[in-house]
Amino acid sequence: MNWRVYILAVASFVVGTVELIVGGILDVVADDLRVSIGAAGWLITMFSIVFAISAPILLTVTSKIERKTLYLWTLFIFFIGNVIASLSPNYSILMLSRILSASSGSLIIVLSITIASSIVKEEYRARAIGTIFMGISGSLVLGVPLGLVIGNHFGWRAPFILISLLTVVAMIGIYALMPKIEARPAIPLAKQLLTLKTPKIVSAQLTTMFMLTGHLTLYAYFTPFLKTALHLNASWVSFVYFVFGISAVMGGGVGGWIADKWGSVKSILAIIVLFAVAIFLLPSVTFSFYLFLAVMVIWSMLSWAITPAQQNYLIETAPESYEIQQSLNTSALHIGIALGSAIGGMVIEGYSVLYNAWVGGIFVLVSFLCAVYSITRPAAPSIVSEQTETKQAI
Repeated sequence: MNWRVYILAVASFVVGTVELIVGGILDVVADDLRVSIGAAGWLITMFSIVFAISAPILLTVTSKIERKTLYLWTLFIFFIGNVIASLSPNYSILMLSRILSASSGSLIIVLSITIASSIVKEEYRARAIGTIFMGISGSLVLGVPLGLVIGNHFGWRAPFILISLLTVVAMIGIYALMPKIEARPAIPLAKQLLTLKTPKIVSAQLTTMFMLTGHLTLYAYFTPFLKTALHLNASWVSFVYFVFGISAVMGGGVGGWIADKWGSVKSILAIIVLFAVAIFLLPSVTFSFYLFLAVMVIWSMLSWAITPAQQNYLIETAPESYEIQQSLNTSALHIGIALGSAIGGMVIEGYSVLYNAWVGGIFVLVSFLCAVYSITRPAAPSIVSEQTETKQAI
């Protein structure tokens, strides 16, 4: 596999860390800027919303720009966003900086995925995508504890200063080691989005969305679940999160390896089925901490293992619009995160956190049905072919 993929993975780690880095220091941010905890929480929510919306739009707007140049400029804008965050005098400026970081960060992540899949041989493509998602999953897992440790010791602005410095390091690495990559022939966004009218593709995107919805229905409220079901104290909760994080990072790489060996279709179906079994089992194995830990490791790994296979499946299904499909898949992932968090909250309010795993499992089963439906549909029509037929008819 091309070693430059690891450079892209490091850059993805830096970008992904920003999304949740304020999660552990919301109270500190709220006190300093004199806003409520709820208002401070919108710094995370707004980031996810902007991230989901921006990726496909920005990818299309910048479709004619050489990829290395685009990557460097986008990293620079991301750098500016985090510098502004570190210097923010009030809540409004900090929110503006988060919007700037989210929009530029979304493009960086999609560029990392598309570039990684284009610079390796086909037999290593899923593995390359999996490596990028190891960086992303690692950042999402480590973002909260990293922000917590640095923010509590040096103030809430310090994490953004660190991210700014790491962004400069990423820019130097991309500039020195990444070759120029010409942009693909541009296809208008309207024509690319027409692929979503194809059942095979839209159901594939829904597979990702419902999978993450099911996952976050429990994971977003994992701390109260651990305290309620296993009666763990703060130290043991931290230990469980550490194990979960290591497993999640490994899952991205394992998922890419499986997809390359088994093929995307078999991998997607197997991963979703095993994931559903794991999430349904979790509440039933809480009588034994070690058994619970074993099932949780499987659940954690599979939560990120599906993404490389899913991204590779989209490349195989819609090769001419794979960049927009990968960006839309990233958007679907973030929509699933937001939806799962909301549904999990409603379950806790109406019933108990002990039911979150089972409710989440139902959404995973819906994801499986979407995957089966997508796999059994005929291939999507070629955008280029449609364009040619239209011209001939005219």
